[in-house]
Amino acid sequence: MSEQETIRIGELTAAAGDENSGAPVELPVVDVLTGRGFVTGKSGSGKSNTASVVIEELLDAGYPVLIVDTDGEYYGLKEEYELLHAGADEECDIQIGPDHAEKIANLALEENVPIILDVSGYLDEDVADELLRETARHLFTKEKKLKKPFLLVVEEVHEYLPQKGGGGETGKMLIKIGKRGRKHGLGIMGISQRPADVKKDFITQANWLVWHRLTWDNDTKVVGRVVDTEYQEAVSELADGEAFLQTDWTEVDVRQIQFRRKRTFDAGATPGLDDFERPELKSVSDSLMDDLETITEEEQQRESELADLQQELDKKTAKINQLEQDLENARDVSNAARQLANAFSRGDVASTPEEVESRLVAKDDRIEDLEDRVAELEDELDDAHEYIDQLEAENQRLQEATAPIDFDDPSTVQAAFPAGDGPETPGDADAAASSGDAVNGDATTGGDATTAEAAGAAAEQPSGDGTAVAVESDAEPTAVDSRSGDHAGDAASAEPTERTADDELDAESVLAYVRSEPIAAEVADAAERAHVDEAARRAIVEEVAAEGPLSAASVADRTDVQVQYVWTFLSELRDRPYLVRNAQGEYAFDLDALIACGQRVEEDVDGLDELLERFDA
Repeated sequence: MSEQETIRIGELTAAAGDENSGAPVELPVVDVLTGRGFVTGKSGSGKSNTASVVIEELLDAGYPVLIVDTDGEYYGLKEEYELLHAGADEECDIQIGPDHAEKIANLALEENVPIILDVSGYLDEDVADELLRETARHLFTKEKKLKKPFLLVVEEVHEYLPQKGGGGETGKMLIKIGKRGRKHGLGIMGISQRPADVKKDFITQANWLVWHRLTWDNDTKVVGRVVDTEYQEAVSELADGEAFLQTDWTEVDVRQIQFRRKRTFDAGATPGLDDFERPELKSVSDSLMDDLETITEEEQQRESELADLQQELDKKTAKINQLEQDLENARDVSNAARQLANAFSRGDVASTPEEVESRLVAKDDRIEDLEDRVAELEDELDDAHEYIDQLEAENQRLQEATAPIDFDDPSTVQAAFPAGDGPETPGDADAAASSGDAVNGDATTGGDATTAEAAGAAAEQPSGDGTAVAVESDAEPTAVDSRSGDHAGDAASAEPTERTADDELDAESVLAYVRSEPIAAEVADAAERAHVDEAARRAIVEEVAAEGPLSAASVADRTDVQVQYVWTFLSELRDRPYLVRNAQGEYAFDLDALIACGQRVEEDVDGLDELLERFDA
């Protein structure tokens, strides 16, 4: 792609001066694809038409884009272009969920497939939010290696980057793309009809902006602050399709232009009295969707297996309840027989000696039969409980298998594919060569163990007063943004979070309990199963104890341990009650649970001592 390649979007209007009126207006392709754009205007002013014009020009030039469609109005592009329309509606080419996010990113970046990610049809907003977040995350991760110019278009961007509120994990991911995506080739264009509701950091850092007609005072004030006060009133007088274009790469900061009409079907037009006929839309090839359909079929198969397993579990539970009832009834009959035998032996029942003898013999036989039946029922009950344990273990395995498969994460690959059936693990030499780093290696040097040595050298050592002291190492420390997990070079303005004396005391208490037996043994066992060495294990545990709750990604950034090993280690440790995970996916040690675990150990020891004393006596 040439640095001088441009796309034509419209022409200068008369307001720009008679000699320049009608002159074509072009945008440099590289700045559109890799920069941060913002298009705004009230409903009907032409903002969606402007976005479509930019997309049409990029598709004509052979550059694919990914459009996050919140209202289902971009499918009209398929009238002229072959795009993959993916979402939840039947009108989409294929119905997808968060499990498809990595494949969607692969199709867009590696196979140059333009994609409409239609999130308008999801009844559960959390599913739509997760789909966008995971797709954006995979785009960002893959672009770090590919460095291919690519544009992510996000409609109704104020829903993900609100001026008030944090915007959640999806908003953080989009902010990350806006701040750091350009150097990897990944750009973003946000669209909104209410600029006052959009996070100001996103608007002020944009390098090209389009201001269509705005009439609300709060919105026009944004124009006055970002552009200039002379445009604050003028923006409300703009005609349909007319806009102020503000760019960083031209000598004239602001130009008034008229955008051309888009060529493709306007699926977002307001319905009128006249009927309209939906045009024939182009379809993508069947082979393109084979992998996506395979993912869907595998997910449906897992859900079916879970349903069958749950049904079988319910049947076995009902059988156990019946066996327990039969056992109780048998015990009642046995007790009644014993009472009758005692009555005969005491002479409470008037009978001849022969009758008593006969009844006692029959009673003994009946008691023996009942005792045999009780033994059989107890054996059946034990077998049923053992089978229930197996079913619950299988249920847990299948539920873990339904989690999205990250092929960069060896733990989820090993869980999803039996040995020899799936991708090679990180122990394979080729995989190690392609990833360029080891468990504790430096990602920027392709496997340099300096960071791991620094992590081990910086592990806490006891001082004379019992407090933890960090040992200095030769490795140069890296500043970390405590709010986002990014290095300070990307977020220099981040302020460290203040910690109180109580926080420091709690962290020391947590570390003390974590280092005590048997908790320390459990932590070491979890680390061994996750293939995490001792230095990495100490770094992860001490970071979570001191700074938790933290996400696996934040812990990875802070410890220089690869995120898949952090995630696997913490997942292994979550079987214990003292490591908890909140709704945001952040991990922390529960001091009360650690204390309770320690108390249980002391009680078990005391009980054993008491039992030994009684045995000796």
